[in-house]
Amino acid sequence: MTKLTFVSSEGVRYDVDAEDGTSVMENAVRNGVPGIEAECGGACACATCHVYVDDEWTEKVGGPDVMEEDMLDFAFEMKPSSRLSCQIRVSSELDGLVLHVPERQA
Repeated sequence: MTKLTFVSSEGVRYDVDAEDGTSVMENAVRNGVPGIEAECGGACACATCHVYVDDEWTEKVGGPDVMEEDMLDFAFEMKPSSRLSCQIRVSSELDGLVLHVPERQA
């Protein structure tokens, strides 16, 4: 299992054990992380699973592809570290990944 940490806009931390090969969004929803709405269910068709990748992890996680960039245009307060959590696949290389949940979703 890979450990993920979600940090709410209020600073509350949610530690999640995630199965490799699943999406970050699936694990957030499965574990009841507040603020991850995931209205499209992971189809990259909305921006309601928006997260900010912690600065220490942005290079390892990588950037969004073109389709994800288009959807991020609809995200609330997009930043250079913005990603849609449905598009980040969990792997052992991401063990310890820290993600920040925005104040609200689009």
